[in-house]
Amino acid sequence: MPSHIVPARGRGRLRSKTVAFLAVTVLSFTSVTAPAQAIEIFGFKFFEKDGDETPVVNPLDYTVTFDIQGNGDPDLREKLESASALKRSEEEPVPGSVGLISRARSDFEQLVGALYEDGRFSGLVKVSLAGRPLETLAPDTDLKPYEPVPVMFTVEPGPQFRFGEIVMRREDGSELDPAAYGLEPGAVAYSTNVLNAEEKVVAAMRELGRPLARVEDRNIVADHDSDTLDVTIVVNAGPVAPFGPTAVEGTEDVDRDFVAYMTGIDPGETYDPRELEAAEKRLKALEVFNAVTVRGADNLDANGAVPVEVNVSERKFRYIGLGATYSSTDGGGLEGYWGHRNLFGRAEKLRIEGSVSGIGSTSEYDDLTYHGALLFEKPGVIGPASTFTSRLSVDQENPDAYRSFSVTGAVGLKYKLTEKQTLSGGVELEYARITDSLVTDQETLTASVPLEWVYDGRDDELDPTSGFRLLAHIEPAYEFNQGNSFVIARGEASAYRALDDAKRFVVAGRVAGGSIVGADLTDIPATRRFYSGGGGSVRGYAYQGIGPKDENGDPIGGLSYMEANAEVRIGVTDKIGIVPFIDVGAVSTGTALEGAEFQAGAGIGLRYKTPFGPLRIDFAIPLNPGPNDPDYGIYAGIGQAF
Repeated sequence: MPSHIVPARGRGRLRSKTVAFLAVTVLSFTSVTAPAQAIEIFGFKFFEKDGDETPVVNPLDYTVTFDIQGNGDPDLREKLESASALKRSEEEPVPGSVGLISRARSDFEQLVGALYEDGRFSGLVKVSLAGRPLETLAPDTDLKPYEPVPVMFTVEPGPQFRFGEIVMRREDGSELDPAAYGLEPGAVAYSTNVLNAEEKVVAAMRELGRPLARVEDRNIVADHDSDTLDVTIVVNAGPVAPFGPTAVEGTEDVDRDFVAYMTGIDPGETYDPRELEAAEKRLKALEVFNAVTVRGADNLDANGAVPVEVNVSERKFRYIGLGATYSSTDGGGLEGYWGHRNLFGRAEKLRIEGSVSGIGSTSEYDDLTYHGALLFEKPGVIGPASTFTSRLSVDQENPDAYRSFSVTGAVGLKYKLTEKQTLSGGVELEYARITDSLVTDQETLTASVPLEWVYDGRDDELDPTSGFRLLAHIEPAYEFNQGNSFVIARGEASAYRALDDAKRFVVAGRVAGGSIVGADLTDIPATRRFYSGGGGSVRGYAYQGIGPKDENGDPIGGLSYMEANAEVRIGVTDKIGIVPFIDVGAVSTGTALEGAEFQAGAGIGLRYKTPFGPLRIDFAIPLNPGPNDPDYGIYAGIGQAF
């Protein structure tokens, strides 16, 4: 692709209280035969072999000085110093004189490029080592006697050029609007703007079904008399073409035809690069590949179509995990799971999990809390965007509100409507034996049809800094033993906004609420009522601690609830953050918060960023506590509170 810059004149080179102690240890394996490797947790490295770093041969120390003439712009100095590898690594020696000379020459090119990026096309860069011009030094020049070798970069930035005449056209002569692609006469002529415009116009052509679109020619003229940059860009749009067949490479145990099917790209559809991006995300979401690339071929096939090329790298399919917890008040706990990500060769997931807590805090088996579940998922049952889900679980729970033993079976279908919208529905059947302050030793058999819609526009699931998330859930249910029917409805909305470009200050908010209609409170199983309070709702209060209570001070749950949360997430360093917050919530025995008392909690949290999301510790106090509420609460977890 021809490209040139022509100088018009002159010389120059255009180049909670109940929580006391908690310790968790989790071991996770993907294969018992995997080779030992160094791992890093919270900045500490384990199992690292000695001598991992290669020593520098014939080390040579140096110093770097920048002399930027006639310009006091601190931003320009920062750009230039950031472009210099020698400046960035000034505290580290280079491998001898040859290494220093080589890096200085590379820095020269990078500095010229930095001037271009800043719209300075008449700038000059000079480099000297030990007082000798770089261009006079032979590659084998010995600079050891001058150690530490002084490296001087002298920069004459020159003025910032502005765009003059801008022409963008297709190869057939039809004109394009440069402003639509970010180029306008009179604007500062940053070189990156030209490159970005080229990328945008090619992307726009490809989104119109032209897979071979490319920049055919670029002509740039720098006029040093007027300090302007004239730009001409010629685009070859290429023909409109459909998708061709899909070829898959890299599969071993995952069915190749299934991978092609899951791309969702049908031969004959008009080419669209967004379909390729969606296919890549869909394949990554299968969780059976370490790496996935989906692209259109560089050339059309004999039928004038674009073949689709899929390259994957499979990961280990089996995994196992073990964990332990301890609390001075709640006793110890154990948990474990085993899973397979590719059970029958088409990314079917099977997971077996179990946990028990309260060990040591009670001598009665009935007082323990335990959970066991068998989970199975199969993607692509009704098109690539669908996933069949199923669950069989056994649970025993002992919160303050009730004691229950339950067995639950559920099947459902999850469908991804768009990249950000998911619709799911299913059928659930639960047998439970429940005791609470309203009903003693009640047996229930409840069938329900949960339906849920989620819009997730957050930029990150565990640590969002922008976007919002919406959830709507409705669940008609029928309890057979008492003959009661009711409907559970709830909704939730959360939003996030960074206040600065570095995203060190992020404001986050959440509102949630729900209502149960069709039956009285005593006719709703205690496990299905609404509760509030604790780490996931209103911090500063005990779990389920907000809302109506019986004569013993134990929560009885409600038919409606509402919660609101607000946080300011402040990044102190790249790894550590603090989060002041306030939470509000209420629970009512009526269906519309009649007579409900809102209770609030406030506090501050500490965050430590890790590759799997921020570790979270929150300390909160209740602002308007009741007689049985705690003085404070401490909560820990992974990921932000919401």
